[in-house]
Amino acid sequence: MDAVATIFDRAHLLASGFAARAAQHDRDRSFPFENFRELADAGLLALTVPAARGGLGGGVRDAAHVLGIVGHADPSTALVLSMHYIQHLTIAVNPAWPPHLAHRLARETLDGIALVNALRVEPELGSPARGGLPATVARRTADGWRLSGHKIYSTGAPILKWYVVWARTDEAEPRVGAFLVPAGGEGIRIHETWDHLGLRASGSHDVLFDDVAIPADHAVDIRTPAQWRAVEGAQVPLHAVLIPAIYDGVARAARDWLITFLKTRTPASLGAPLATLPRAHDVVGGIEARLAVNARLIGSFADDCDSGREIATTEANIIKLTVTNNAVEVVEAALSLTGNHGLTRSNPLERHYRDVLCARVHTPQDDSTRVAAGRLALGI
Repeated sequence: MDAVATIFDRAHLLASGFAARAAQHDRDRSFPFENFRELADAGLLALTVPAARGGLGGGVRDAAHVLGIVGHADPSTALVLSMHYIQHLTIAVNPAWPPHLAHRLARETLDGIALVNALRVEPELGSPARGGLPATVARRTADGWRLSGHKIYSTGAPILKWYVVWARTDEAEPRVGAFLVPAGGEGIRIHETWDHLGLRASGSHDVLFDDVAIPADHAVDIRTPAQWRAVEGAQVPLHAVLIPAIYDGVARAARDWLITFLKTRTPASLGAPLATLPRAHDVVGGIEARLAVNARLIGSFADDCDSGREIATTEANIIKLTVTNNAVEVVEAALSLTGNHGLTRSNPLERHYRDVLCARVHTPQDDSTRVAAGRLALGI
């Protein structure tokens, strides 16, 4: 059996434990540190680390498969893992990254729990995809940089070893880009603000930087804003397939719970399981149709990413919109058949619903995708 196939088997084995702990982490909004220890021990953190750097060299389809498995069990864990995977996939193809830093992040991932994520969103700026310069500033010094700023929605903050911080320089004509910052250094503080409706265990807290010193070569990719407009689209397909794969996993967990509920719930007034009702057949059939579409979209899109096919940003974002909305509608359809049972906290469907709703807040939001597609079609 090849290494990647073995990784899928390991992911399935770990997923049962993740699922068993998910409800408690959700209730407490506690971070699932134990999940990442198990992921590291199983070699799953190194899935998208290139083989040339000692990793498994898995591609986008492999990552989407694992994220679907983990998302089915605990989407908070899957979200943190997805950001780590995306960073390593991006580093592997970005020549701007200094090779010694790329190798260091790869080696640390192989040796233990060393996760990385990009910190981009800010209180004033909102999503960088909506435009505007970051308020986080990197000030040039004689021997490096000094970084100050405030990032929000920093997924995985309690466990990250590295931050890829989106900031602008203090130059007369500011450049913008990624600064690699080791977590836990002097001047860095995590403010535990994350108290959300869904994905409550993702640790997406605020991270504050107060005149943090970083070496000169840790400005790994800084460019003028105009240069970024030309290249930033390269990451869009990764986000458009890997993030939706998580929420497709949530929808499949909801479907699986629903099937068991319908087969075992036998109201006295009916004298037979709910699964015998024609309405149940219709609703479950609709769920299966949406999940089948999602599987095709995720699989073919991931294959296109791995083959190097050029993917238009509009196309990628439409796929993200379609998969995530299908996932939301699957869980809503499941709720329509369960009555109060589906919204009872002792049943997982209520948690799946809260988690899947988070699909709609990931960049780009649905309105941006529709407007862009409409303008393109109209030639405006």
